[in-house]
Amino acid sequence: MALSHGSLTHRLIAGHLIDGVMEPGQEIGLRIDQTLTQDATGTLVMQELEALGLDRVRTEVSVQYVDHSLLQADERNAEDHAFLHSACRRFGIWYSKPGNGVSHPTHMQRFGIPGKTLAGSDSHTCAAGSLGMLALGTGGLEVALAMAGRPLHLTMPEIWGIRLTGELPQWVSAKDVVLELLRRHGVKGAVNRILEYHGPGLAHLSAMDRHVIANMGAELGATTSVFPSDAAVRDFLRAEDREADFRELAAEPDAVYDLTDEIDLATLEPLIARPTSPGNVVPVREAAGEPIGQAVIGSSANPGLRDFAVAAAIVAGRQTDPAVSFDVNPTSREILADLTMMGATFDLIAAGARIHQAGCLGCIGMGQAPAPGRNSLRTFPRNFPGRSGTEQDAVWLCSPETAAVSALTGTITDPRAWATEQGVRYPDLRLPEQASVNRAMLEPPLPPEEAARIELERGPNISGLPDFDPLPDEVTGPVLLKCGDNVSADEISPAGAKALPYRSNIPKLAEFTFTRIDSDYPRRATDLATDGRPGAHFVIGGENYGQGSSREHAAITPRHLGLRAVIAKSYARIHWQNLTNFGVLPLEFADRGDYDRIEVGDRLRLENLRTALAPGADPHLRLHNTTKNETYQVRHRLSDGRPRTALAGGTIAALAREEPPEGTGADIPATSADPGDLTHDGG
Repeated sequence: MALSHGSLTHRLIAGHLIDGVMEPGQEIGLRIDQTLTQDATGTLVMQELEALGLDRVRTEVSVQYVDHSLLQADERNAEDHAFLHSACRRFGIWYSKPGNGVSHPTHMQRFGIPGKTLAGSDSHTCAAGSLGMLALGTGGLEVALAMAGRPLHLTMPEIWGIRLTGELPQWVSAKDVVLELLRRHGVKGAVNRILEYHGPGLAHLSAMDRHVIANMGAELGATTSVFPSDAAVRDFLRAEDREADFRELAAEPDAVYDLTDEIDLATLEPLIARPTSPGNVVPVREAAGEPIGQAVIGSSANPGLRDFAVAAAIVAGRQTDPAVSFDVNPTSREILADLTMMGATFDLIAAGARIHQAGCLGCIGMGQAPAPGRNSLRTFPRNFPGRSGTEQDAVWLCSPETAAVSALTGTITDPRAWATEQGVRYPDLRLPEQASVNRAMLEPPLPPEEAARIELERGPNISGLPDFDPLPDEVTGPVLLKCGDNVSADEISPAGAKALPYRSNIPKLAEFTFTRIDSDYPRRATDLATDGRPGAHFVIGGENYGQGSSREHAAITPRHLGLRAVIAKSYARIHWQNLTNFGVLPLEFADRGDYDRIEVGDRLRLENLRTALAPGADPHLRLHNTTKNETYQVRHRLSDGRPRTALAGGTIAALAREEPPEGTGADIPATSADPGDLTHDGG
């Protein structure tokens, strides 16, 4: 198979490449132009900036959004917001106030620029690929290092060209496009791949339609998704008073991809993901008739004005089923304003909708939790078990059309069948050409001399970064947990209104670790402690361990409880990175059959780690099961300086032993490639 060339992705990477070779499987370092943090991850990022000794961010633009933990049932979320505000003023970061909007669509509206790189401490940062950006979700510490001027390192992915043809039929929308990809390929289908969309079908997809598709590339396991910057992007930026930021970007006409796929949009039908995985996709008609208790419109996966307006048009003049809670989660204050000026907000309210503040909210389990066992239809990106805030939830993922029609009928309903039965035409939307741009809730960075005088505002719920000890030469301990395939970061460190307010209080948050899989894990880990020091132990994982959220808490809290190594069949990219950054050794079975030979309670031993992780050493290690008197071969995929990082106990500890990192005292060298060279006149 020939290596890909001429793709837009390759040109974006080449324009920001600092080190490495652009061959799949090789590690590369990229210059980062912009960063994005949100409040569920940002408090740790700001503490990491402090630990790095940063005076001021070195990126072109860095923005902190407050969009996840908006419920203020007590003082803890408000404390974090105050801390984040002070940190933005201290380090030269834009601050988006609570209620301004979800980070991804709001960043797209106000800061997204074709051809730029964006690193975000949120796995759905990839949504900005809809504007022709190279947008990468990653762990918070990786973002902090990028803010300090260091390159972002990742494994060069394969480029997967997805050719779109045709035009979506009525009652089918962009959500069904990405659900079709999930139906075909599952949640692991795009691991270590970048999805690049091209073809004549793009002409019928708006920039916000593309946002829906790019956003949920994370659910396929993709490194990111990339769309060209074309007339649709120009229209979007013009509507946001930013047409000057437009540049045309596309693949070369003869581009070759490592892998290819094709979707004829005209052949798609309404699709839905059953509980409890985004990859469990079936046609809506196959699930029709299932009673529902909730339908929710919004989230970063369906954040556009069209997504809300089409739902409003469907329910206008009608009333939702009395057994259904119809919730509307505006994704930005701008979109709520535009909906209101269109009259669509009235249509939603009159039909029985509950209007919530602009933010993630229900998507992260911060409110709108459904009743146990009652089906909840959501236009969200994820339906992992318990993520909604209800332990025994039943969350389905679908388009706004399917959610709105089902809210009217009280059962899962194919909108095409409903339209035929009721004699309803597909809504002919008249969206405003100009958005109601409001920059008032975005606070710009302070001038450097004023910022230097700002003190960070820490409430009692902000515990500070944990100080982890180095990895010993020998690790011995029990297996405290054995997981199956596709365990998500939400199952390791839960989201939701109970746990997330403790995101800045690691000892308290650790009490929730793995409780969705084994409620007794925190107690058993704590019982291993001696003399106040956590007891070393192991976790065994299946395929795609740590999928989903970028929250580094899923690495930090088990590490706080004594986890020293995970042995899994394979890892999700961001979680693998987070484990390494916080001194947990991510190992893989050389023989996946050995997974079946290890049980909870077995005592394992890794020895001679300093020799095994030395530069140039064989990446294979011997794992001894002293309970069964067996030995297994495992391997690490730590390249360049990562073994040193693991031995030091994590990235912060490793950096503390070096000279000040580049970007904290001196800028990194500029690369010779100019992003302006990416402009291409092709379609």
